[in-house]
Amino acid sequence: MNDSSISGRGIVDPLVALRPWEAPEITSWGRLPMNAVDRRSGCLSLDGDWRFQLLPAPDAPVGGVWSSAHVPGVWTMQDTDDLPQYTNVRMPYAEFPPRSPAANPTGVYERTVDVPAEWAGRRIVLQVGAAESVLLVHVDGRPVGISKDSHLAAEFDLTGVVRPGGRALVRLTVVKWSDASHIEDQDQWWHGGITRSVLLYATDPLYLADVTVRARRDGELRVDCQVRDTRGALPEGWSISGDLDGHALPQDREFDRANAEEERVSDFLGEARLRTTVPEVRTWTAETPELYDLTVRLHRADGSVADTSRHRVGFRDVEIVGRDLLVNGERVFIRGVNRHDFHPLTGRTVSYDDMRADLVLLKRFGFNAIRTAHYPNDPTLYDLADELGFYVVDEADIESHDHAHEIADDPRYLGAFVDRVSRMVLRDKNHPSIIVWSLGNESDYGANHDAAAGWLRRHDPTRPLQYEGAAKRGWADPDLATDIACPMYAPLEECVAHALSGEQTKPLIQCEYSHAMGNSNGTLADHWAAIEATPGLQGGFIWEFWDHGILQRVNDGRPAGRGGAGLFDNGVAAPGHRWAYGGDFGETIHDGAFIADGVVFPDRTPKPVMYEHREIAAPVRIDCFRHEGIVLSNHQHFRGLEWLSAEWELSLADGRTLTAPTELPDLRPGETAAVPLPFELPDGGGEAWLTLRVTTAEDQPWAPRGTRVCAPQVRLRAAERPYTADPVEVTEPLGAGPAEVDDEGLLLHPLLTAAPALSLWRAPTDNDELGGIALRWRAWGLDSLVRKVVSVHREGPGVTVLAEYAGAVAVVRHRQVFTPVEGGIRVEEWAELPEDLHDVARVGSVFETVPGLDLLEWFGQGPWESYPDRSAGAPVGHHSVPVDQLFTPYLRPQESGGRHGVRRFTLSAPDATGLAVELDEPRQVSVTRYRAEDLVAAAHHDELVPRPGCVVHIDAAHRGLGTASCGPDTSPSYLVAPGVHHWSWTLRVL
Repeated sequence: MNDSSISGRGIVDPLVALRPWEAPEITSWGRLPMNAVDRRSGCLSLDGDWRFQLLPAPDAPVGGVWSSAHVPGVWTMQDTDDLPQYTNVRMPYAEFPPRSPAANPTGVYERTVDVPAEWAGRRIVLQVGAAESVLLVHVDGRPVGISKDSHLAAEFDLTGVVRPGGRALVRLTVVKWSDASHIEDQDQWWHGGITRSVLLYATDPLYLADVTVRARRDGELRVDCQVRDTRGALPEGWSISGDLDGHALPQDREFDRANAEEERVSDFLGEARLRTTVPEVRTWTAETPELYDLTVRLHRADGSVADTSRHRVGFRDVEIVGRDLLVNGERVFIRGVNRHDFHPLTGRTVSYDDMRADLVLLKRFGFNAIRTAHYPNDPTLYDLADELGFYVVDEADIESHDHAHEIADDPRYLGAFVDRVSRMVLRDKNHPSIIVWSLGNESDYGANHDAAAGWLRRHDPTRPLQYEGAAKRGWADPDLATDIACPMYAPLEECVAHALSGEQTKPLIQCEYSHAMGNSNGTLADHWAAIEATPGLQGGFIWEFWDHGILQRVNDGRPAGRGGAGLFDNGVAAPGHRWAYGGDFGETIHDGAFIADGVVFPDRTPKPVMYEHREIAAPVRIDCFRHEGIVLSNHQHFRGLEWLSAEWELSLADGRTLTAPTELPDLRPGETAAVPLPFELPDGGGEAWLTLRVTTAEDQPWAPRGTRVCAPQVRLRAAERPYTADPVEVTEPLGAGPAEVDDEGLLLHPLLTAAPALSLWRAPTDNDELGGIALRWRAWGLDSLVRKVVSVHREGPGVTVLAEYAGAVAVVRHRQVFTPVEGGIRVEEWAELPEDLHDVARVGSVFETVPGLDLLEWFGQGPWESYPDRSAGAPVGHHSVPVDQLFTPYLRPQESGGRHGVRRFTLSAPDATGLAVELDEPRQVSVTRYRAEDLVAAAHHDELVPRPGCVVHIDAAHRGLGTASCGPDTSPSYLVAPGVHHWSWTLRVL
């Protein structure tokens, strides 16, 4: 075939002539209706390498030089000159809707297909899983069809175009920018390409056009089938049969009779219904994802099978009663996360193994819900959600963020809104995991939404729908196109106030909350304490699952692509590579690191917040310790504790750790029971903490036996006195031993390379920067304080040092008292912050150590990173972590590696020499290889150069993290107030 037959000289291709990339009224041409019949089994896969050209515009001629591209895959990750670009709100070009820029990368994919000879006489269909953003299909030079919606499949009937036993040339042309791009303006990377699998399948001319399954918790099952024939009129005598787990399903004769009486029998659209009630049905929930196998068969008049459709069925009900969202009659908490289809090597293309790994990880960390932000995800995700147990909010591919209100009422986009919502529902309607439909995201609210909502309510009355753009017009307004009040980033106090106001009419479930950008998710435990204590609040969806860092080669700035497999580990890219974010591919319009806002790193390594969430979502908890024992409770909705095993662990301040096996009590959901104290509490030993280490008792689909589920903890005994006994003072003055205080008031010590100094600054987190807090700190000069010694007073064995730290707006007075004690030095400190410094990053000491002290051991909260407002997931105990593993490699370097509630710690070399620090009370401590200025100077982790020694912070007070990059800041109780701060610590040599 000559290329000129499509776009050569003198011939105008009819699909190109339509200019569908600038015609929002054209949502498709030649595309088959969406349906829920899965054709992946028995298909001919067209995945693999295709011939490829990247044109500068959709109307540019196809040349004679071809390269290759892998399908599925985006060309922006396959060594083309069109690279990924990240924007959050702004469109990446200036043209207003529905226009697209003249420079409009267009990929032309081409391959030959050998059509099986045995398909003769059958209906032959091409399915393109997804293409971003406009798809034009040609076969052997003939125009076949057009499709839009970058996240749903498009099917085209090729029966009259290809010849079974022959060879066909398939060309898929994908236009990157279009009128559709303006309603696909999601917070993610912009790509171009074919992102999901391409396949060819064949059916009998008589085929199942659609199957709709409705299965209720009382066991009622209804299966509605639609039948068509490619020849037009349906043949006489066709019929439907089905079975559920091998048990035959009866036909609904009453349905047939009613259709006949109401003259609803069609010559070309067949309708049939199977109906039964399953006795003693096993119901589906996220905790108990029970599934049945359904097979539907279409028979010809002679009884032979013309077509088959297989489904996995979950029996469950979803309803809203008052202000509660109920699953199977129970009010459930939505412990959700927003999830994009993302992979650091392939962009928008994800495999079955990728998706299963995503959901397994979420399940292990206590999540039970997913919002498919902000488009229908890969179909496999829903199969996995059904199997593993997740509640899903399925969201339509509509976001017009940059031009929201203009498009919401634009009649040119009316068809696109309805098309996208309806096709999502038609594809996904049979999944029990989907409990709510969403009309899209951040697209204001207008008539187009109401039209889509009207279609949806008519087609599927069994599920509620939500839309944040409508909800923000009024959380309690019954006339809006949302059944759920689903705000994003609403302050906790506003949510609680609404629930207590007496005006609430709908469940309040935040569609986005607790923005996970960088070192973040402060006050997550506070949110959940309020949610669980306040009727009317039911949870929400953390933003988001992924840090969308693309693995980038540093030498040429290009994506590593599929060749980057194995070039990352534990959240860190291999040398010569980095995690790219907005602006790293040379784009001038971008939104920087805002794309790195997930609870996992780009390689799926959990961030510290995941451990926080796991404990917040614990299925079994310790409610209290009282005279009759430890009170345990089951916080699940549908399941007992029989799937769990546990072990008690007692941690004593004196270093002892005791363990004891236990059997969990038989508790139904919501029940509590007191169990005996597993240990006789030893005399002495100081502070004592009892932890219940809970694991899976048997293999689960998402976890092998012995996987950690949670570790609830209770303090059995408080410290009887300050966390360290008053050290014994000695009479020899400082300077008589290896340590001394010089004339500048600085402590000189053989294990320290930088003396303890006052620190009020931290390397700003993303929340600090985007929330405007760091700007204030810099204006105050906290990052460049100038120390001036006021006096050095030596009296007896001790030394008192008075100093002033001058910033841009105020002076902080600092006093240190160094006292020699048995085996070391006690350092007592006071810092007086004037009122002008009403919200600083920290108040504490910072010093640096000699090299070689590479192991941190401590008694306090851990072992993972924790901060004052994000510490619920870090149990108190004895912990040991190499120094190089303490730092958390957030994509943009920032404050990291802190441990909250530390009572004492040691830093040691392999020969067990080193230093020990005992604190006056639990403090925030961090030990890393980086100064704050090192972190501030770096834009990416690969730019950091570790220092040979340790940088140690001991904080009397440390500001909470909050979520101010997008949402509320931390609570006032976690701010560092002005006034006098006092702390002390004792330094000893091991």
